[in-house]
Amino acid sequence: MTGESLTSLEIASGIVLPVVRRGSRPPDPSGAGKYRRRAPLGNSTAPRDALEREILPCLLRAPCLVSFSGGRDSAAVLATATMLARREGLPDPIPATNVFPSVQDADESEWQELLVRRLGLSDWLRVEHEQELDLIGPYAQRVLTDHGLLWPANAHFHVPLLEEARGGSMLTGLGGDELYLAARRLHSAAVLSRAVRARPRDALSLGFAFAPRSLRKVVIFRRSKIPASWLREAARKRVTKLLAAEEAAEPRGLAERLLWWRGVRYLQVAVRSLDLIAGDTSTRVVHPLLSPPFWTAVGTVAPTAGFASRTDGVRSLFGDLLPPAIIDRTSKANFGAIFWTDHAREFARGWDGSGVPEEWVDARELGRHWSSDRPCLPSSTLLQAAWLASAGHGSEQTLERVLD
Repeated sequence: MTGESLTSLEIASGIVLPVVRRGSRPPDPSGAGKYRRRAPLGNSTAPRDALEREILPCLLRAPCLVSFSGGRDSAAVLATATMLARREGLPDPIPATNVFPSVQDADESEWQELLVRRLGLSDWLRVEHEQELDLIGPYAQRVLTDHGLLWPANAHFHVPLLEEARGGSMLTGLGGDELYLAARRLHSAAVLSRAVRARPRDALSLGFAFAPRSLRKVVIFRRSKIPASWLREAARKRVTKLLAAEEAAEPRGLAERLLWWRGVRYLQVAVRSLDLIAGDTSTRVVHPLLSPPFWTAVGTVAPTAGFASRTDGVRSLFGDLLPPAIIDRTSKANFGAIFWTDHAREFARGWDGSGVPEEWVDARELGRHWSSDRPCLPSSTLLQAAWLASAGHGSEQTLERVLD
């Protein structure tokens, strides 16, 4: 298995860029029946049944770990897997968490402990780290040396947990962000359905929503700003143009939007990266919140115009499993500091400007950004590319997929 090569522009921007969309068919719900259930799964709602069908094979392949941060998505997966395992008479899944005692912004122990207590789980794997998960720390270096550049740059975050799951399976919460974006209620739909009171300025937003795609693309392009100070002007313009075209192409209808979001390229690239890393430990990694049958089922139970908010969506789908405090939480941990530690900063200080796509990148500006208090995640791919070059490894770059 090999990962998908990033283009030089994607390496420069740290963003997986869209490609021309070809016609695609809706997901086939029959794919959920690939695995037989050992016993009836009960009177689940359609989304829950689809989710359980995706999770069950992992419970049958012990040990079954759940990559558990304490966020709403991994919490939903852990709670669903736990209830399913107990109904089927299988061992409980094991929550698996990377812990960073010295990084307060990455502490989600309050939310984690709340759910673990509620579920009554006695086994909880917590792996403590200091600087090991740095962007060019020991775990990242191993992945980069074996597989080259992967996206996202922090894909190695799961390596310590996958090593504990060796030969078994791991469930993640990947796809939750995209699901709720896809199933969200657009303001234009809310106004037209009278779910919200119309305001005078809604005439402009409605006009924009129903404008031709070409016009929407131009407007979005003019409003957009890529926060990547190291990109040369031609690169910034090209990236902005590609992302504006992608945003303008998002459908208005709920069913079409659900299908469209599942096809975004960055999700496909991220899944392939994690599959590649999981293969090193012969671990089956599954992202149940990305299951096509689950998304199809969500589309059948969501309000016609979509969920009013992410919280509304989580409550509708998992309100019987999750504590209200987790459903209603709005905070989110910041893991930036665990990736930029002494390893990355020492390399950045001694960097000679080589190993990055010069046609797109201003090396002097990139060096300044890396020396800032909080370098942004998109610049991390360049850091790893520079490290690979310094270590004598190349990185494949293919340009034909980048659109004009």
